[in-house]
Amino acid sequence: MMSIPRILIFLLCFVVSTKAQITPRNIFGKEYSLEAVQQSLIPLNQWHPYPQNPSEWKAQVPDSVLQKVIKDGEKALNYKFEPISATISLDYVRSGDRNRHGNISYGKRSNLFQLLVAESVEDKGRFMEAIFNGIWSICEESYWGVPAHIGNTGLPDVTNPVVDLFSAETASVLAIADYWVGKKLDKINPLIRKRIYHETNVRIFNPMLNNPERFGWMSKTKPVNNWNPWIMSNWIMSNLLLEKDESRRAKMLYGAMIGLDSYLNSLGEDGGCDEGPSYWFAAGGSVFDCLELLQNVTNNRVNIYQNELIKKMANYVYKTHISGEYFVNFADADPTLRPDGLMLYRFGKAIQEPQLQHFGEWAFAKYPQVKTEGYQRMRRVQNLLTVSAIKANETAYQPVNEAWISDIQVMTARDNTGLFLATHGGHNDESHNHNDVGDFIIYYKGKPMVIDAGRGNYTARTFSKQRYELWFTQSQHHNLPMINGIGQKEGRSFEAHEVAFQSNEKEIGLTMNIAGAYPQEAGIQTWKRSVKLLKQKHQIEVNDDFLLTQSPQSLQQVLMTICEVDASQIGKITLTNENSQLVLTYDANLFSVSTDMPSTEGMEYDSFKTKWGKKLVTRILLTHKKPSNKGKYQLKFEGK
Repeated sequence: MMSIPRILIFLLCFVVSTKAQITPRNIFGKEYSLEAVQQSLIPLNQWHPYPQNPSEWKAQVPDSVLQKVIKDGEKALNYKFEPISATISLDYVRSGDRNRHGNISYGKRSNLFQLLVAESVEDKGRFMEAIFNGIWSICEESYWGVPAHIGNTGLPDVTNPVVDLFSAETASVLAIADYWVGKKLDKINPLIRKRIYHETNVRIFNPMLNNPERFGWMSKTKPVNNWNPWIMSNWIMSNLLLEKDESRRAKMLYGAMIGLDSYLNSLGEDGGCDEGPSYWFAAGGSVFDCLELLQNVTNNRVNIYQNELIKKMANYVYKTHISGEYFVNFADADPTLRPDGLMLYRFGKAIQEPQLQHFGEWAFAKYPQVKTEGYQRMRRVQNLLTVSAIKANETAYQPVNEAWISDIQVMTARDNTGLFLATHGGHNDESHNHNDVGDFIIYYKGKPMVIDAGRGNYTARTFSKQRYELWFTQSQHHNLPMINGIGQKEGRSFEAHEVAFQSNEKEIGLTMNIAGAYPQEAGIQTWKRSVKLLKQKHQIEVNDDFLLTQSPQSLQQVLMTICEVDASQIGKITLTNENSQLVLTYDANLFSVSTDMPSTEGMEYDSFKTKWGKKLVTRILLTHKKPSNKGKYQLKFEGK
């Protein structure tokens, strides 16, 4: 079975965020009416968005890429489309495991799609029997999604279809099958295409057309996350390729546009993604998938690329890029990903943003991947069609020196020596939240030095009431203070106050009062934190000034790292990561130093054995020798 990309495997959960009140922009609803969409919509029998035969493919895609597509299809010929048993479906509620079900479900769709592309490119019929069996196997499933998304029932209620990420993804796979090989399926047995439409209509079209409000990710009153645009893109694609009733087709398309408004209304004015850059490729990236489809199927009459919010949402992703595969990774976001240069290039061209376009050119030069496996199938096809147009160039892109994304209170800064800083305020009810208000990360010469450890493996426990029992979600394992061992608390009311961004010739920094992120029992009246990059001194300073209700028994500052830690020199800690060294200077009269190693054992923690290049996470504890109810201290970081 072919592997599913790591970045996409973890985009599995839906958490409704209450990060802010929604802004009723209703971009689509105000700009377009159902009647306007009906008039501009290209009919199904006239819409040909993708190549359908070898000559069309060869005219648009390099032969080397087409040959790889065929080879991937040949590998998929050996894949066995096995059923998903009731026992496997119950894994989630019995043990919390998601992998056995996911490996079968994701594998079936990924291999089917590779077979489909290969058959469309080659057009010799040799992939058709496998395609036929793959479609039938998927249609026979009782549920196209994953058990984690139907609560604690384990098994689906087939009389009450639930639309989740992967049921929507499945619909788009079957729709492209009908588009590419529908006539060949008719020759095998005409009932198979009838089955494709029936199953998609029952599982996706009817629920989305008749009662979309039942799903939290379609809310018009609460902010929604990546589920919305991800599902909208697949609903649009499957509807446009399968629905023969043009009136219903237009109605569903307009419904998806209004649905997408819910996500755009959830964004702040700077278009920040509080789920992090890796989730952006399923959130903002999926918005772009929708916009491409809408523009294409309406002859450019539905086009909102020049809306300022769309531009800001798009530009977020390069503002959070650190170096190479590393991106800012607060909350559940992964620290590494290989950015999709082909998609970024198209998005940059669409919004006329050279920096984003150059970022895409850099990414494709650095990571020249043209993949047919993975989710967002419409994006996979568009990527194939972009290879001939893009000019891979590593030199045109220059990372930004600083960024302030006010709506999610994230700051990034870098100097010309390779020192990089990111920090944030925010609150502890963000989507995929960790209790991490005031956290910061430091990289030097492209290497992680002081880190946000990131998230572990997704299980039932990860998104339950036990979420904050896991060490990687706790502030006690982020670069934050602990008072009597007490860390921050989850919830919307636990937030930063007095947040202020500063940038001038000498420094770039963020100041905030993080006392409000801690529960009352921590006894914090004020905790003013300043995190800044000193441009001319090439140093990073963290200054904490606090007032407690009483003198604590214990006061500690946590620092997380994957570096070798040398604390042998009093007042200094040297962090070494290959050829990069970062020296932390602290007041030895105030602090003693110790380290420990967070667990890598157990279902939720296994990924920490490998996620940082097989370097294990170490927690450094600076323990105050004589804690009192009032004080201040400084941590100074400098690259060597």
